[in-house]
Amino acid sequence: MNHRWLVLVLGFVVLLARMPAQHVGSSPTTESAVTAHGGTSSPHLFDPHARYRLRAGDTFDVDFALTPEFNQTVAVQPDGYGSFKAVGTLQVQGKTLPELTEAIRTAYAPILHNPQVVIMLKDFEKPYFVAGGQVVHPGKYDLRSDLTLSEALAVAGGLNEKAKLTRVMLYRRTEGGFEGKVFNVKKLMASRDLAEDPIVRPGDLLYVPQSTASHFRAFIPTASMGAYYTPNPF
Repeated sequence: MNHRWLVLVLGFVVLLARMPAQHVGSSPTTESAVTAHGGTSSPHLFDPHARYRLRAGDTFDVDFALTPEFNQTVAVQPDGYGSFKAVGTLQVQGKTLPELTEAIRTAYAPILHNPQVVIMLKDFEKPYFVAGGQVVHPGKYDLRSDLTLSEALAVAGGLNEKAKLTRVMLYRRTEGGFEGKVFNVKKLMASRDLAEDPIVRPGDLLYVPQSTASHFRAFIPTASMGAYYTPNPF
């Protein structure tokens, strides 16, 4: 396993510490919505029908139905561009397949009459999510099917005894950086309302902070510590 997910988790821990709490109060389980720059999240953040967007390292086949001599395989370069026959480089990173198809059609329109283009993903990053903070098994997990927030936490082994159930963070990558929402998992579990359990999307980061009480737990005396008392005989 590479360490990219670990760097991502550590970065979000720092981000979380700097974010001011914001209370919306419109949902019993969703307490706030924040962005990487401290603003409110946009409505598309948790769009359940979001399309896959190309990333650096992805490759795809471009097939021209009427002019097969232009068929080619293109890789998304680290700078976000791809090289195409006869038209040079195009910005492709961050585009969905329909957006990419239209961009290629536009680029080839000056040299081809009404180009018919079909795009097929060839090699792309497999869907995953990252669970960090106070979960039993922090790490990067394959996302093979739709999972809700509570199911994803269960995949990561569940929450440990230090977890703060009322402020579980769900972060999602956007075009401008990252956005996130705070979920009250304690209320979510108590309500048993599946409609309030959000769907985890590829690339999401779940971060469970440590509860305030757990910071002081080590200093609280317990019966196992053995307190001794000698009564005054007088």
